Amino acid sequence: MFRPTVFAVTLLCALLIQVGTNFANDYSDFVRGADTNARLGPVRVTQSGLLSQSAVRSGIIVAFGAAVLLGAWLVWVGGWPIIAIGVLSVLSGLAYTGGPFPLGYHGLGDVFVFLFFGVIAVTGTAYLQSGEWSLYALALSIPVGLLVTNILVVNNLRDRETDIIAGKRTLAVRIGDRATRAQYAGFAALAYVVPVFLATMGDFAPALLLPILTLPLAFVLVKRVLGGASGRELNPLLEQSGKLLLFFGVLLAIGAMLSRTG
Repeated sequence: MFRPTVFAVTLLCALLIQVGTNFANDYSDFVRGADTNARLGPVRVTQSGLLSQSAVRSGIIVAFGAAVLLGAWLVWVGGWPIIAIGVLSVLSGLAYTGGPFPLGYHGLGDVFVFLFFGVIAVTGTAYLQSGEWSLYALALSIPVGLLVTNILVVNNLRDRETDIIAGKRTLAVRIGDRATRAQYAGFAALAYVVPVFLATMGDFAPALLLPILTLPLAFVLVKRVLGGASGRELNPLLEQSGKLLLFFGVLLAIGAMLSRTG
């Protein structure tokens, strides 16, 4: 089953929540002193002065507000579970670097990215399309969650030294440089294990092996991370890790649809 209107609204809501979360992180990291002139990552609008603090706060309200308004229609489609997902997503986006217990500052960022950008995003989207929850969707969400978390792993690996100074205790700060690089490699490897496993199970078709086409890119990224790339050298890997997630996700979705119809 494919419901294009539901898909389009779901995608737009997800993008708005992502934008709102990025604005919230941009604002909170600056206020807490984590973003300074020593920042190694891409330009942030609050720290660089491109936007005022009040403008960024307005952006947070507009992005999350629009997500809530569009999400009201998805609630009509999917019922109370969508209310729970929407409320928790917005609150987590705000609490990632803001509030009295910022998740990213206590080493919980990886867990919440895996859950909300992986498990909840995939299973929630599948639920809105089919009207039911399934272990199949849950299994497909795992590699997505692993690869999206790897984007954060690269980000936190790059910022480890400056985060230590700012008192931002990310998982990378807590476990150290070497273990963080191993985390990236391990997550990348496990992401490919899941579709291979599913392709051998019962009615699931070999089409689920399509994500293996992205292995060359994954291999290059893992090699560079394990090879010691650091500081601004990791910025291109941040972008490429995002592209790996995109290509892998599209191929996984195609494989999943073919396995169900084939």
